[in-house]
Amino acid sequence: MKLLTFSSLYPNVEQKQHGIFVENRLRRLLETDSIESRVVAPVPWFPFKSEKFGIYAKHARVPRESIRFDIPIIYPRYLVFPKIGMSLVPFFMAVSVMPVIKRILKDGYNFDLIDAHYFYPDGVAAIILGKIFNKPVVITARGTDLNLIPHYRIPKLLIQWASTNAAGLITVCSALKDVLIELGVPSSKVTVLRNGVDLRTFRQPEDRKALREKLDIHSRTILSVGHLIPRKGHDLVIEAIKKIADVNLIIIGDGPEEKNLQKLTEERNLNNRVRFLGAVSQETLKDYYGAVDILVLASSREGWANVLLESMACGTPVVATKVWGTPEVVTKPEAGILTSSRDSDSISDSINELFNNYPDRSKTREYAEMYSWDDTSLGQVTLFNKILT
Repeated sequence: MKLLTFSSLYPNVEQKQHGIFVENRLRRLLETDSIESRVVAPVPWFPFKSEKFGIYAKHARVPRESIRFDIPIIYPRYLVFPKIGMSLVPFFMAVSVMPVIKRILKDGYNFDLIDAHYFYPDGVAAIILGKIFNKPVVITARGTDLNLIPHYRIPKLLIQWASTNAAGLITVCSALKDVLIELGVPSSKVTVLRNGVDLRTFRQPEDRKALREKLDIHSRTILSVGHLIPRKGHDLVIEAIKKIADVNLIIIGDGPEEKNLQKLTEERNLNNRVRFLGAVSQETLKDYYGAVDILVLASSREGWANVLLESMACGTPVVATKVWGTPEVVTKPEAGILTSSRDSDSISDSINELFNNYPDRSKTREYAEMYSWDDTSLGQVTLFNKILT
């Protein structure tokens, strides 16, 4: 079976963690040896590569083609007008990708199906392309694409149109399936295939004491991982540790809120207790998961948060806000605790509760082992075969 994997959420040399969950799912799918794939990962167009232009310059520096883990990737450019033109983006994306798909077909890769990730704009653009090239399309919904974007009238209509015309729909949690049903999609058309966790990369450290020494961790320490944006709630975690004595915080991630978070840290006199590490590699992240005591995820929205299972796979339990798919991830005491509400008081209370009832770290690892990629990959192959036969 030949796939065309289509998503603007895909890693590149400038953004190595960008959409890594899409890449991870594809890599595990290819390991079944029943699938072949090429990747088309559209990137917003920007004319200047100078670092003074921030994230936009990173887009400009992405190469037009690349190979990652033996998977060929093409990064076509599409027009984006920041803060305006939201309703036009799927059409700009489709137009930019048309000549790329023509070239792929001309070169002899006659794919069977478009496997699109993220409903808007990617999924809508994929449906347009599917109609042009007469190919079935499967769309995977991942979070914000359904728990936020349908609040806008035209994108909501386009999502409903794409849902009607898709050959199949996948969501990474049941909560997102419920959104599609509310949008008028028949339940039978939606398959829930949760993200798995890479149990080979994320594992318990062989010598945790030595690892903590290496990473300069000498006291009770919690970890907050994610893009530095408001919805990730890093500020709430900073406020929470202010209420707890003898607990330090490490924040991993980069983004536009970095200066505000550093300012908050200074205002709360927490400079000696909070460390900002920026973005790190998966290998480094694995070490920090294994060395700290608790991962805290204070998001306001999540589809299926990969960081939760990654932390558990390293033996570290979690404290997480009870949003969207997260209650489907944290279901037992060995996994961690869900907060009663999304505020610093509830987060600090939950951190204390978890410290007071701390699970055996090997049991936390065993919990994560229930979420390998095997079932997800099998579910994809089954769905694709059903569509193509």
